[in-house]
Amino acid sequence: MKVKAKMKKELVIVKVLAKHPMETGMRKDKKTDELIPAKYIQELICKHQDKVVFEANFGRAVSKNPYVAFSFKGGQPGDTLSLTWVDNTGETKAVEATIK
Repeated sequence: MKVKAKMKKELVIVKVLAKHPMETGMRKDKKTDELIPAKYIQELICKHQDKVVFEANFGRAVSKNPYVAFSFKGGQPGDTLSLTWVDNTGETKAVEATIK
């Protein structure tokens, strides 16, 4: 995941690029003609000081490498954000970002 978090007045503006294939389970492999198994992010959570400030639930219709932007109040430059996603296969990815 690539994350940018910047203060703009009293808001923290967060931009996230979640690198993930986001397979629907409905597309066929061109070589084998078999269905490619579904693999997509189900949940993305952002926490600031152990408090959830953003939560998104995705489904199979979301495109590859989804981009999400959101804002919240209460952050300060130098604070840390923790972001975690979980996909339908149980795979998890977590990253931290510092507010600038």
